[in-house]
Amino acid sequence: MENRKIRVAITQGDTNGIGYELIFRAFAGTEILDLCTPIIYGSPKIATYHDNALDLNSKFTIINDASEARDGRVNLLTVFDDDVKVELGTPTEESGNAGLRAIDRALADYQQGLFDVLVTAPIDNNDAFHFSGQSRYIEDHIECDGQGLSILTSDDLRVALVTRNLPLHQVAESITKENIEATAKKFYESLRRDFRISNPRIAVLSINPKAGDNGLLGNEEQEIIRPAIEELAKEDIEAFGPYATDRLFGTGDYDYFDGILAMYYDQGLAPFRAIAPDSGVNYTAGLPIVRTAPEVGASFDIAGRNEADATPMLHAIYLAIDIFRHRKEYDEAGTNPLPKLYHEKKDDSDKVRYAIPKKREDRIPHRHDYKAPENS
Repeated sequence: MENRKIRVAITQGDTNGIGYELIFRAFAGTEILDLCTPIIYGSPKIATYHDNALDLNSKFTIINDASEARDGRVNLLTVFDDDVKVELGTPTEESGNAGLRAIDRALADYQQGLFDVLVTAPIDNNDAFHFSGQSRYIEDHIECDGQGLSILTSDDLRVALVTRNLPLHQVAESITKENIEATAKKFYESLRRDFRISNPRIAVLSINPKAGDNGLLGNEEQEIIRPAIEELAKEDIEAFGPYATDRLFGTGDYDYFDGILAMYYDQGLAPFRAIAPDSGVNYTAGLPIVRTAPEVGASFDIAGRNEADATPMLHAIYLAIDIFRHRKEYDEAGTNPLPKLYHEKKDDSDKVRYAIPKKREDRIPHRHDYKAPENS
């Protein structure tokens, strides 16, 4: 694209939630405008209502087309101009649909190359508005190869899930060797391309308590998870485990790894939110578009009260920009690789250095003899 700042599309989210408060607080300072050019997809009327109700005195420029966006401004693109009733703190079908209309327009503009990355303000599934989630909605409305992979990230902690939002009684039957391998590969590629980690190490969690306790508490670790890890090792993917969740997170050993692959929702999200309650970001890997979202809900209980913390929104914006740059660097580096001037001979000793430990039960490197991997 032209020589200009990265253009960040931001959708308004549920119009009765905290979406506009997150957005306006994120751009309250002018420093962020030196980094990117925001295009808010929403309604000028609703944006003004939120701004007045919260007494934020936000400054934005109304545009009708993304091509009109200008650097140094908070650009608010008019997705619709009809009247939508705003009831702060009360979820309604109308307010949820208003959020989806913003996504629809943003995805159409992305196909035209009118912005670089997408950040979505929260929309919740609730009694008034039944919704399967923005990640799936975006996957269904954009051309992509297979499903995306949600990665929860905060600083150096990154958590991905093998299964997606399933009732607990369906989890065990959905955990297969093939699913684990496919998810781990997608996770691994994202860590390399999107996060620019040259040789990522992935910790794979168990599904049973105490990692099955040698078959006493279940056989999935021995019959499904461990064989999947061994197959990944054959493809030079540094996957380790299976680890008991309480041990990995309780001892802080998760910090030794670049990514954590959990088997189901609560197993991954509960420790993540305990460790990173205010700074989490949800990134959807595996899509052509770079899409992030603050790891918060619409928070109807605090909507309109001037209590929303913009930190997750800021982190979502920063991460989207970083991933956009990382992808560009990664893809450019692989476009015209230099030919090898010598025959590379693999040293089995190097392979052994990174092999999955076979004899140790806990499979966690000791703190005194392990050096945490560095991002490249």
